[in-house]
Amino acid sequence: MEKLIYLDNAATTKTAPEVVEAMLPYFTEKFGNPSSVYSFASGNKDVITKQREIIADALGAKANEIYFTAGGSESDNWALKAAADAYKDKGNHIITTKIEHHAILHTGEYLERHGFEVTYLDVDENGVVKLDELKAAIRPETILISVMFANNEIGTIQPVKEIGEIAREHGILFHTDAVQAFGQVPMDVDECYIDMLSASGHKLNGPKGIGFLYIRKGVKIRSFVHGGAQERKRRAGTENVPGIVGLGTAVSRAVRTMEERTAKEIELRDYLIDRVMNEIPYTKLNGHKEKRLPNNANFSFRFIEGEALLIKLDMKGICGSSGSACTSGSLDPSHVLLAIGLPHEIAHGSLRLTLNEEITKEDIDYVTDSLKEIVAELRSMSPLYEDFKKAEERAQ
Repeated sequence: MEKLIYLDNAATTKTAPEVVEAMLPYFTEKFGNPSSVYSFASGNKDVITKQREIIADALGAKANEIYFTAGGSESDNWALKAAADAYKDKGNHIITTKIEHHAILHTGEYLERHGFEVTYLDVDENGVVKLDELKAAIRPETILISVMFANNEIGTIQPVKEIGEIAREHGILFHTDAVQAFGQVPMDVDECYIDMLSASGHKLNGPKGIGFLYIRKGVKIRSFVHGGAQERKRRAGTENVPGIVGLGTAVSRAVRTMEERTAKEIELRDYLIDRVMNEIPYTKLNGHKEKRLPNNANFSFRFIEGEALLIKLDMKGICGSSGSACTSGSLDPSHVLLAIGLPHEIAHGSLRLTLNEEITKEDIDYVTDSLKEIVAELRSMSPLYEDFKKAEERAQ
């Protein structure tokens, strides 16, 4: 392929060269198991501690509150299942939203099959949780509120601090899935009253297969993986030292570059949104216009199928998506777009474009020009579009 414009950074990101460089020695030269007693291997314990400190500093947390996992999905599962188990004597009710990642939604369904009750909150047309409905959903037996920091499909950033305040006032644990937001927007677990937070390395130019769960000191979360004393007896298994080093390096890089990087992403994101909305008719921007991730743009184009759009974009060297990478094989429209009120036929014509720091204005122009051409071509073959235009003409 001669041209490649990668605009699916919400699915995964390119591992940064400095991250790869930092990881390499731990595959070959410093490969020892951190649990071994001899100095060649045990020195890796100090390396892991250093990465824990880097991540904790990025969150305003303490190093002993960071637990390494295999990624965001494991962290989400751990937070919900272990909290449900640890606090089941207090209650059996959990609150989340209809637009969470499936790692939360499917875990909620699992817990429902095991005697727990889960309330799935509606959101408004921008994908924002309604705080009055959250308060109304709270019961004496509510033990956990889990609301994502920012949505992985439409980019909407939630009022996390306000949600945390509500949870704290009622003595309820608050978990947030920050997989999309961590490294993109500043966050402080104390300021936002967060008790647990999930994140993943490959969303911020780190490696795949590594993530973490922040667990506030004092929260009664039990082991999720059994078999050893690693991660302070809470997550068994030999530590993924290269992955942990890669994650720590990626977090350090993300914090260091955040201000300049996201300013550029916001400028180009808004330029993309303005061009698409002004130049392609019958298009809707999904998600909050301002309170959204710096790199996220999500559109719905009427009278076309998103899958056909993605195929034609791919032929032009443009990588995008129609929703979460975890549901890419599904024929159903996005549960997030349905939750914000889009009818099926419009939700099917959705496109998510997520930028990175390497994208240029020239790239955006090429993408927008290609979109205009492809959407016009697909609509020209659509009977629905033809009927719509005829009805429009008759009404004039």
